[in-house]
Amino acid sequence: MLRTRWITLSVTVAVCVLGAVLISLLTTPLYQASTRLFVSTTAGSTLAETYQGNRFSQERVVSYAELLKGETLAQRTVDKLGLDISAANLRDHVDAEAILDTVLIKVEVLDPSPVRARDIANTLSDEFVAMVRELETPEDGSRPDSRVVVEQRATIPNSPVVPKTARNIAVGLLLGLALGIALAVIRDLLDNTVKDRENLEEITGSGVVGSIPLDKERRRQAAIGFEADNSAIAEAFRKLRTNLQFLAVDNPPRVIVVTSSMPSEGKSTTAINLALALAEAERSVVLVDGDMRRPMLAKYLDLVGTVGFSTVLSGAASLSDALQKTRFPGLTVLTSGAIPPNPSELLGSQSARKLLNELRTEFDYVIVDSTPLLAVTDAAILAAGADGVLIMARHGQTRRELLSHAVESLRSVGAPLLGAVFTMVPMRGASSYSYAYTYYGHESSDKAGRKGAKSVLPAIESSTQAVDLQRASADTVESTRRRRRRHEPE
Repeated sequence: MLRTRWITLSVTVAVCVLGAVLISLLTTPLYQASTRLFVSTTAGSTLAETYQGNRFSQERVVSYAELLKGETLAQRTVDKLGLDISAANLRDHVDAEAILDTVLIKVEVLDPSPVRARDIANTLSDEFVAMVRELETPEDGSRPDSRVVVEQRATIPNSPVVPKTARNIAVGLLLGLALGIALAVIRDLLDNTVKDRENLEEITGSGVVGSIPLDKERRRQAAIGFEADNSAIAEAFRKLRTNLQFLAVDNPPRVIVVTSSMPSEGKSTTAINLALALAEAERSVVLVDGDMRRPMLAKYLDLVGTVGFSTVLSGAASLSDALQKTRFPGLTVLTSGAIPPNPSELLGSQSARKLLNELRTEFDYVIVDSTPLLAVTDAAILAAGADGVLIMARHGQTRRELLSHAVESLRSVGAPLLGAVFTMVPMRGASSYSYAYTYYGHESSDKAGRKGAKSVLPAIESSTQAVDLQRASADTVESTRRRRRRHEPE
């Protein structure tokens, strides 16, 4: 959870540490000067009298510490030094502490000026000595029983004691960690997005047929060059291609609509690279831009977007003229064409169905990039006439209730849902996962089997096995052709 919410945690820690630094910078520096007073009593002639005198001094120390923090002594110090502050203000900057089991009193004074802090501490101590003499001297003028002596005078402090920058930063760091963890937990509890396979399968009622990792390079270049690309995202699309070939062996889907619940969930990128992955397996593939509201395929593949799906349906161009070859072998694209005023009616027409059937006869696979399901009804219309639908779910972004509504819209038109595809899955952290299945007798296989109809056939363990399977199939077909040629009459 913390790895997933690391941004929240980092920002909270940074804000708290920055706040501690700002507080330290904005706090007026204060210097501390200190003196130490010694309290003594008249020595007795016997051991008992001496002990009683020491006890008397220790009891006096506590009272003297309170007098040192009083307003009377503060006023006398202000008058003596001619300070421009009030006695109450000075008292707030004076602290006196009786040292335990001794007759010593420690006096500390804080002030923005180191020199004035020293002067106030020394003057305060001197005035206290005089005040104690006045209070303890009997009316007959005889010698008082106790007296106070300044045992250690104050000096000019070298560095301020306020603010304590290191302590403030440490407190800010600890506070930021505590608040960051709390915010991360709260956000995780309130998070209603799809982040795991089981939840996605439960919402869609179908298996997860692919998991596409997050690749920032796809923001700049949507298409992957599969001929020389063995990256994680290329391997993920090869696994998706392999899974599609095992979904319906007797009647494999050939017209596949790619859609999502909302925009920005990786729909167009998945459609492009799924078509490229199928073309890599030496299949003839046509990629159709069925989004006549915000078409993106022409931009992503550097094609002409003014002639395409809509112009063929309107009769302004023939299908052969609208189809465009790409720089990728085996991939043909039918862009959206000019944006019409009535996309839903155009896509739901009989001409659109005939056009898709015509593409089916010419190509092995027809991949249709459609609109988001909850934005408009175009995707549901296309899905109703397709062999199957792949629905995208962006990891940590697609909301559960929106995905559920999107699946319901597909079911309402009777569109066959082939499966769900996780897009932009983090490559690191606990939220990332891969399709790790074993072949016989292991726990993961047992769990996969218990999923029943909701689980797809296990994906190939690695992309190497997927490629080997493709090559083995091609070798088998070629050897069969050679045997047939040998038995044919000349």
